[in-house]
Amino acid sequence: MLLSLVSIAAACHPTHRKTIAVVPKATAHLFWVSVHAGAVAAGRELNVDVLWNGPSSETDYARQVQIVDSMIARQVDGLVVAAQDRTTLNASLDRAAAAHIPVTVFDSGVDSTNYMTYIATNNFQGGQMAARKLAELLNGKGKVAMLMNAPGSKSTLDRESGFEDVLQKEFPGVHIVARQFSMSDRAKAMAAAENFLTGQPDLDGMFASSEPSSVGAALALKSRGLAGKVKLVAFDASDDLVQDLKDGTIDALVAQDPFRMGYEAVKTQVDKLHGTNPPKVIDLSATVVTKGDLDKPEIKARLFPDVKKYLN
Repeated sequence: MLLSLVSIAAACHPTHRKTIAVVPKATAHLFWVSVHAGAVAAGRELNVDVLWNGPSSETDYARQVQIVDSMIARQVDGLVVAAQDRTTLNASLDRAAAAHIPVTVFDSGVDSTNYMTYIATNNFQGGQMAARKLAELLNGKGKVAMLMNAPGSKSTLDRESGFEDVLQKEFPGVHIVARQFSMSDRAKAMAAAENFLTGQPDLDGMFASSEPSSVGAALALKSRGLAGKVKLVAFDASDDLVQDLKDGTIDALVAQDPFRMGYEAVKTQVDKLHGTNPPKVIDLSATVVTKGDLDKPEIKARLFPDVKKYLN
């Protein structure tokens, strides 16, 4: 009888599945879709619920703060966040710490110290890789423009800083003659790239530091009939960008691994729930992809994760 009562009590009070909230910078671009798939994959494998919610735009700072604060208010077991701006979420992260909710910051860093782990592509290194590739394509000399993402976005600022660092130190014959923010918007990126091409008719190359900037730069080159003539090194990957790489509009992509980023970010939270303290910083490496690399299995896995398997 006692065993029966215990069984009934257990049935009435099932084991509580932990909930990990994941708040990206935005939800529309393929990069974030791949992050979402990786987070869901980790949730399934590690037996936690993943609660995904983010703003539609990477520059809607108020909405991201609202979403993060709502996750804290509902007392999730862990919080994973990609900050749109390095300072905007500081007060929210203070609230999470006060509520004893562990925080993993991913993709883009913050000024706050109230987080458990920071996991991201080594973006400074990624920018350096882009600079070396573009300088190689230009044989070490020429005029280039930098199509940046948005002010305050630490991940892309690091890429841009790494790009400049290498050109200054290693390639004095390559000069940055124009730069402009795209505000993480493809149409604005295209307009900015067209401004470069108008203002610098002898431009030799461009570096675009994010997916929307890369798409806009490629569209501008195609609209001006300059695809393949002005060298373009782009950051991130999508179906459109890979097609532009195949047809020669883009000369090289610096590709991250967003699926793995989403997976590892959720895993750090599960490790913490199980009593293991994850590392303070986890660096993931980017890789330079050219047209000749596209048939390599490891490149296919990075560029084309099976998101439909996890996001039905």
